[in-house]
Amino acid sequence: MKLSFEYGHGLMDANLPDSTDIFIPGETIADPECIPEDQLEAKTLESLRNPIGMKPLMELAKKGSKVTIIFPDRVKGGEQSTSHRKISIKLILQELYNAGVQKSDILLICSNGLHRKNTEQEIRNVLGETLFNEFWYTHQIINHDSEDYEHLIDLGTTERGDPVLMNKYVYDSDLAILIGHVQGNPYGGYSGGYKHCATGITHWRSIASHHVPSVMHRSDFTPVRNSSLMRSKFNEIGQHMEKCMGKKFFCCDAVLDTKSRQIAVFSGAAEQIQPLSWEIADKRTYVHYAEKKYDIMVFGMPQFFHYGDGMGTNPIMLMQALSAQVVRHKRIMSDNCVIICSSLCNGYFHDELWPYLREMYTMFQHDYMNTLPDMNRYGEYFATNQEYVRKYRFCNAFHPFHGFSMISSAHIAEMNTAAIYLVGAQEPGYARGMGLKTRATFEEALQDAMKKYTGDNPNILALPRTFKTTAVHLCMKTGDHNIIDTPAHPCCG
Repeated sequence: MKLSFEYGHGLMDANLPDSTDIFIPGETIADPECIPEDQLEAKTLESLRNPIGMKPLMELAKKGSKVTIIFPDRVKGGEQSTSHRKISIKLILQELYNAGVQKSDILLICSNGLHRKNTEQEIRNVLGETLFNEFWYTHQIINHDSEDYEHLIDLGTTERGDPVLMNKYVYDSDLAILIGHVQGNPYGGYSGGYKHCATGITHWRSIASHHVPSVMHRSDFTPVRNSSLMRSKFNEIGQHMEKCMGKKFFCCDAVLDTKSRQIAVFSGAAEQIQPLSWEIADKRTYVHYAEKKYDIMVFGMPQFFHYGDGMGTNPIMLMQALSAQVVRHKRIMSDNCVIICSSLCNGYFHDELWPYLREMYTMFQHDYMNTLPDMNRYGEYFATNQEYVRKYRFCNAFHPFHGFSMISSAHIAEMNTAAIYLVGAQEPGYARGMGLKTRATFEEALQDAMKKYTGDNPNILALPRTFKTTAVHLCMKTGDHNIIDTPAHPCCG
């Protein structure tokens, strides 16, 4: 059969055996029904007025209350006119105004964490024209700045010893509202809930307590599940924030489908709405599809997706993207599974977005750097490099420690596959420098994989549009997706 896979700004064709299975999120198996557009406001307002484990906004706020509304950056959720951000924030503002809160006492904070600060146009896109115009020109919309020490507060450590530094605007507010998206995420199962505050409004030292090999290379991280050590750390950090603030976050989380439409909306205390939202989200995200385990997975990478332009060509970012697929789909991969993936891999690092990754890549080629975790000892060196930090603060670049969370993830693909073939690389040396095999075409890679790893009749799974649709976590048709069924990596015990 002939299929087309993402490649640069276009597609690359592949001739695969007719026995190949094809999975496309939201199409091969339909998502649960979403809330009809004409009911979205009513359903969201019903949730806001009947929060779980907390009083409603009308009782939590009053005239004189200082309120922060924390919303996810462009990486999370959709930008359509009926997106969860746009609907929920509009309704929350109405509730706050009805409670007597003054507009001048409200601050909207983009929870970009170590992601690059969103640009004016990106903020406009995620909030919509009305909200943007209402708050931008009065300087009441800001990006979180994890290096702005005048507006951070050190809350010590969790009982486990993880550092907690958080946004001081949020800490000082009388009411802190988290707008969350419950979508499948390789980092801890789902976005939203305590993950939102633990990663979006903190400091690199907090994030370095969980986005590191000692957490990400454990058997409870791959395949992804809702009960990993990483998820526990998110919960502990969020709850430590609440304890120190003397108040709980008021969360408004939407379970989203493949097209970022709301399936359900939950409001209230994070610790109580997380399991409820996950129960609904599991039906869409953990898809019990496979009747056999697959020896080969085939997909393609565009140049621009998820984190930004260059993600599918930058060698470290494309390794993270490969690993994310392993984390999501390990349950259906055979023990010696091979990945075949198209990527332009043309040497475009996009140094403006990731000014430090070229240096990291070069370092990885030298000085006893045999596997990606060997780079981890340089995390603090990069995280405190003031030129890279300045570019994060003032040039819309990713924070330099973000690169180390990418490297920690990137090694997972190597840990869990027999081989990875990158096809169509224009500068194949970059791929080989990350430990990948290179071939010109899908067909050449498939022939080599069958000869060396899988035999003549492999089970093949094709994943077209992998990075252009909201991903799922594929599971065996029978079996519990919460069971830990993979051994720990030797380095982690």
